Amino acid sequence: MFLNTTFLKLNRTSLFLVFSSILFYFLFAYDLTRTEYTKLIGFYVVLFFLFYMLVNILKYNTRALSYLAFSFRAIFILAIPNLSQDFYRFIWDGRILLEGINPYLFTVESLISNHEFPIYQAQTLYEGMGNLNASHFTNYPPINQLCFVLAGLFAGKSILGSVVVMRLLIIAADFGTLHFGQKLLEKLKMPSYNIFWYILNPFIIIELTGNLHFEGVMIFFLVWSLYLLNIGKWKWAGVVLALSISVKLIPLIFLPLFFQWFIKSNQKEKDVSIILNLIRLVSFYIIVIATTLLLFLPFYASDFLHNYSKTVALWFQNFEFNGSLYYIAREIGYIFRGYNEIAIIGKILSLIVIVFVILTTFLKKNKTTIELITSMLFVLTFYYFTATTVHPWYIATLLILSVFTKYKFPLVWSCVIILSYLAYMNINKADKSENLWIIGLEYIIVYGIFIWEVFIKKRDFKKI
Repeated sequence: MFLNTTFLKLNRTSLFLVFSSILFYFLFAYDLTRTEYTKLIGFYVVLFFLFYMLVNILKYNTRALSYLAFSFRAIFILAIPNLSQDFYRFIWDGRILLEGINPYLFTVESLISNHEFPIYQAQTLYEGMGNLNASHFTNYPPINQLCFVLAGLFAGKSILGSVVVMRLLIIAADFGTLHFGQKLLEKLKMPSYNIFWYILNPFIIIELTGNLHFEGVMIFFLVWSLYLLNIGKWKWAGVVLALSISVKLIPLIFLPLFFQWFIKSNQKEKDVSIILNLIRLVSFYIIVIATTLLLFLPFYASDFLHNYSKTVALWFQNFEFNGSLYYIAREIGYIFRGYNEIAIIGKILSLIVIVFVILTTFLKKNKTTIELITSMLFVLTFYYFTATTVHPWYIATLLILSVFTKYKFPLVWSCVIILSYLAYMNINKADKSENLWIIGLEYIIVYGIFIWEVFIKKRDFKKI
């Protein structure tokens, strides 16, 4: 009894933070809809504060933080995602694959309009995903499709069952990210608790575990690949990086950045020539590209490339959400042309991103693992700053990369990104456009921290 009383006194603050977190995660999972804006922002702000306090108080007790991270995820196990409807498409893709239908060749809308219902609950899934999603070909790469198939295999007649299966896969990936993230931090001689700015972050728990976005699986493979690269197992790193690309295509943008790491990182070793390093680099690229193509091969058909490239292009020339520099360019287009120039602006911004990647590849030092990851962070940040569409869960990749650097602006962005959900305030009004004042507030904060950290703040800064 004495021991219990002493334990409670010594850990009173921590226990309060833990039980408060459990309460608010439960409310977020089971008592919130996307359009309840006050509750949405309120719950999230409270959870972010509790998370920040927990990491700072328990940062040297990584076992406790690990238990908490996965206990909080467990709260969502039986919850239907309340901030995204993408999971209906995930279930659809998995089930039609099990029926022998290639999801890259048929839109949901084309099948339903022809009164074809190839899977159980087809109408329910169609209505749940919405017309926009249903009218386009799937854009999810093969390893992502494998996750959908597993959901269909184990819960082919239950939407909730499929949700649980996919959620368990994402949680398992988070275990992997925690494991390899800590090992990589130790190799880089950085505090191992840094990984909890990602793993315990309510943004990650809600967007990935809660809303079933598979960035978590992509990130697991990415971190594993970086760890393998850091310990010299570059061949396996290439294979694992291909797995990451085969969940989400975004790691493709990092490929040029490996140039200096291979060419210059081993220059201190006299027996390693530039020619040998170049051979390693080319071999690495061949491994990544060949493995990725091999994974796509089972889905190949005459219309595959056309359908897939057409769908991916939508993110550059049609869709727009939560943009920053693009929105400024769009307004300039309205002033001079009188209409939305997204098709032209999207192409121009894509070319600018390509130039930035090339300059970063050759002009910025990328010889060490930390320098390489920092370049990855800057390249992806620049891409999102110029993108036409920046959904909240996209920021997860920035957040995990920042864990291995000195920069904290992605952590701040993971807090204020919740403001982008206020775009849904106009969903039932004649004017369905986003509130640009709110988007502006989000980016003023993000750009402010970014500029302060990158251009103003002294390098010898105090760690958070």
